[in-house]
Amino acid sequence: QLQLVESGGGLVQPGGSLRLSCAASGFTLDYYAIGWFRQAPGTEREGVSCISSSGGSTTYADAVKGRFTISRDNAKNTVYLQMNSLKPEDTAIYYCAARRTVGLITQAGCVSGRYYSWGQGTQVTVSS
Repeated sequence: QLQLVESGGGLVQPGGSLRLSCAASGFTLDYYAIGWFRQAPGTEREGVSCISSSGGSTTYADAVKGRFTISRDNAKNTVYLQMNSLKPEDTAIYYCAARRTVGLITQAGCVSGRYYSWGQGTQVTVSS
């Protein structure tokens, strides 16, 4: 009933850009914070960026600050992750996830354990 579907991944060269989308069905995102997480082979899933239900509060991992931008369009029930200046170390499966909450989002709270509705992931590969 609660479903999130990621799209927009692919293969890009270093320095390139991708825009990931996370579309929700079965529920509306109006009252949900959304996080983007990624997991590379042999690593633990890490928080990339999170956004509050209203979009007024965002957080970013240090590794992506200045390069990635999270946004949301609640009318379209979709959250986006614009990724610029991509690096090989950005290569991972990217997941979006939701948790029902309102208010400000903190970097400390942008952790996978706090999110319970997950998409299936989309592969991002940055390579020459």
